[in-house]
Amino acid sequence: MATLAADIALTAAAAARVAAIAAKQNKPAILRLSVEGGGCSGFQYKFGFADAPETGDVIAETDGVRLVVDDVSVDLVRGASVDYVESLGGAAFKVDNPNAASGCGCGTSFSV
Repeated sequence: MATLAADIALTAAAAARVAAIAAKQNKPAILRLSVEGGGCSGFQYKFGFADAPETGDVIAETDGVRLVVDDVSVDLVRGASVDYVESLGGAAFKVDNPNAASGCGCGTSFSV
């Protein structure tokens, strides 16, 4: 069973962007965040859309949009927030992870 928890947060800006993308693709507004080995710092974030939460997922909900994280990845992102930022360099989802000891310049990989 999935759990609704405060282990991770989705900002209003990220929720709005997920909702817009999901509407264009005619998909549910569910963003999946997972952590995989690799990247230039040891671990890397992976984002994708999900059709539904899976057993064991931790779920954060903002403005009707859900962020789901699998039970293995949640230990590496506990206390983090996912935001959507736009800058001169582009636009992207950004993870503010208090567990990351260091990260790479692009912001998609980290080490603990």
